[in-house]
Amino acid sequence: MAGFRFSELQIIVTINTSPKKTVMKKLKLVVLSLFLVAGASQFSIAQKLPGVDPSPADISIFRPNGKGTTPVAKVVYGRPMKKGRTMLGGTEAYGKLWRFGANETSEIKLYQDVTFGDKTIKAGTYSMYAIPDKTEWTIIFNSKLDTWGAFEYDESKDVARIKIPAGKSESEVEAFTIAFDDKGKTMIIAWENTMLKIPLKF
Repeated sequence: MAGFRFSELQIIVTINTSPKKTVMKKLKLVVLSLFLVAGASQFSIAQKLPGVDPSPADISIFRPNGKGTTPVAKVVYGRPMKKGRTMLGGTEAYGKLWRFGANETSEIKLYQDVTFGDKTIKAGTYSMYAIPDKTEWTIIFNSKLDTWGAFEYDESKDVARIKIPAGKSESEVEAFTIAFDDKGKTMIIAWENTMLKIPLKF
């Protein structure tokens, strides 16, 4: 063939007859590199993940007919800790509006109309605030949702306010607690040495 030199043929043959071992080594290096990149990415993500919040979020759900049945109410709230401090009447001053928990404003979802004390509230989702005092608390249900703290509170959005006498807990409660007594049909609010019980009807 005119113009075709032996050296060019030799190069083509050499390339086409490369040992299989060389190819396998290259594949192993590629796979190893992929694993290293994936591992480094996972490590980087793990390093950036936040720890548990000092005032962890919690859910309290009211299922008077037992597990697996339709709930009547569900509260999502943050649980601040006492940690040796005076909270009610101290960090959370008496007579002032409070987010009723920590971080995001507490919210309650009612799956049906419910009467809290002497006020009937229609099914829906509401933010909850409180004005604590030594002998009596004001519990507020508000239609403005997805707020942080009490900074965005809008009194014009109040749906209901109820006044509940403040009682004493049997022992000191470290973490702010909202719970439901399924048998007694009450919402229980407890912190430090204070306990409130709101009767429910539905």
